[in-house]
Amino acid sequence: MPLKMKELPISERPYEKLEKYGERMLSNAELLAIIIKTGTKEENSIEIANRILLLSNSLKGIQNLSIEELKRIKGIGKVKAIQLKALCELTKRMCIKEDANIQIKSPRDIAEIFFDEFRIEKQECLKIVILNNKNYIIKIINYAKGEVDKINLSIRQILLEVIKENAEKIIIVHNHPSGDSTASKNDIEFTKKLFKASEIIGIKLLDHIVVGLDEYESIFSRRDFKNEITRL
Repeated sequence: MPLKMKELPISERPYEKLEKYGERMLSNAELLAIIIKTGTKEENSIEIANRILLLSNSLKGIQNLSIEELKRIKGIGKVKAIQLKALCELTKRMCIKEDANIQIKSPRDIAEIFFDEFRIEKQECLKIVILNNKNYIIKIINYAKGEVDKINLSIRQILLEVIKENAEKIIIVHNHPSGDSTASKNDIEFTKKLFKASEIIGIKLLDHIVVGLDEYESIFSRRDFKNEITRL
């Protein structure tokens, strides 16, 4: 029979260990055990936490487990599964930088805003960054989620979103979950069409940034793209 939590030495109990030594001294399983709180007759909360980590392959992988998948783990009921999903979402949101009072001076400035958020994102996401005339961010719109070359990317809808904000300048940003920030052929073709449509209605598309793991690519900085848009 496994040791119950109260049978462990005080120095090995997650609650007491965190209180005495700080959260950085706890393992991933111990931190999860605090969320899980209670175990079963067969396993304590640390052992259940270890099984969750084994199922998800990593701490980061827990966010990809559905509520139903979590509930299949003995010791994880509906409430605990929902609590774990809420924790994952809070973690993702903590990675999102506040966009107020940020002035964009280079493609790197945009990439830095999204690196942390996209690092834990498993799907492709496309965002519209709306700027004022001094290139300060007014708003970031979460426009689409899925594979950029497969989701329904409506240039008309993107521009309607921009018009609603009375904005004159935008930057498009999307991620490659593979970690490779190289723009695809579809990325480039989409950007050309959006650039042309934006010009017609007087909205300035400043760039389309593709964000990878720790790198990014500015489509507007590509020589082939620059040559192409000068002919549009």
